Amino acid sequence: MTNSGPSGAGHSLKPPAAAPGPRSRVTLQIIADRLAVSTATVSLALRGSPLVAEATRSRVQQMARDMGYSYNRSAASLRTDRTNILGVGFHDITNPYFAELLAAIEETTTAHGRSILLGTYGEDLERQDRVLNTLKEYRPDGMILCAAGGSTPETFAHLVAAGVPMVQLSREITPALDFVGSDDRHGTTLAMEHLIGLGHRRIAFICANERISTGRNRYLGYCEALARHGLTFDPALVYSGYGTRENGSKGIQTVLDAPNPPTAAICMNDLAAFGAMLGLRHRGREAGIDFSIIGCDDVQEAAQWYPALTTIRNFQDEMGRTSAEFLISRIADPDAPPRRHLLTPALVIRGTTTAPRG
Repeated sequence: MTNSGPSGAGHSLKPPAAAPGPRSRVTLQIIADRLAVSTATVSLALRGSPLVAEATRSRVQQMARDMGYSYNRSAASLRTDRTNILGVGFHDITNPYFAELLAAIEETTTAHGRSILLGTYGEDLERQDRVLNTLKEYRPDGMILCAAGGSTPETFAHLVAAGVPMVQLSREITPALDFVGSDDRHGTTLAMEHLIGLGHRRIAFICANERISTGRNRYLGYCEALARHGLTFDPALVYSGYGTRENGSKGIQTVLDAPNPPTAAICMNDLAAFGAMLGLRHRGREAGIDFSIIGCDDVQEAAQWYPALTTIRNFQDEMGRTSAEFLISRIADPDAPPRRHLLTPALVIRGTTTAPRG
């Protein structure tokens, strides 16, 4: 015996299936059995296909909602084109700076009725590509991205082509996308002016990094300040690498071995500064007594070290909140011109800076 549903597709009638248990997975087949239609009809109806009559689409979608079926991992997408999921791609969450950014993003998105889906990829471009593709498969309404070092505009081309709204956070890759970050060049300028004002003339830069916009801008501020004050640039006082504790420790010991060593150092971030402080101790020296160190970010740990770290505050709470608000606005108005928001950093003077000895 056959029956033709409103879609016009012939199919066999099947006895109604037993109601699934509370932890059973609701499948297309179960919905099809309940409504005596084919699984193909159910699949098309859930995608809103015009090949299925409107009455059938409504019955299928209502049954899916009633049974708790989650299409594309979000039942909300059955009612609208939104999943209420925002993808967040970070290169690192072990650095407390990015953990603090993430906390601010989550607080803001939750207040707007959204959930976040997090992917991390280190500084690995291939891994980043895999992670971003996976996030895209979950059909997020948009993404907040802090890109891996070496990323280019082409890195995000597949997301742009898929129409995924995006906001760049902290690291800027292209002016074609919204960006929220700190004025990193100005931050380093504040640090340099402080050290020069204390009397330092031999100042190192630890963890210089040309592969990320934050690294380029912070290093540029360092070079400009040297030139502005007529101080000689010495490549022996620059240690390149990503901002990690290990690189901070290696970096400070490397520049201390220079023929004419520094009396102070600016570090790419607070993690590098913590490593540099430990590296100094390996050499029998102490930050704030016979050497000056300045970090960047002002993570919560910075005030808890001994001595407490002098650093550049980037206001990551506000940065994270603003990036989430930008993305929500971008989702609502995908054709609006791209926006760029730079927060003005502030110097926080604590215990690791002092006048040079002798």
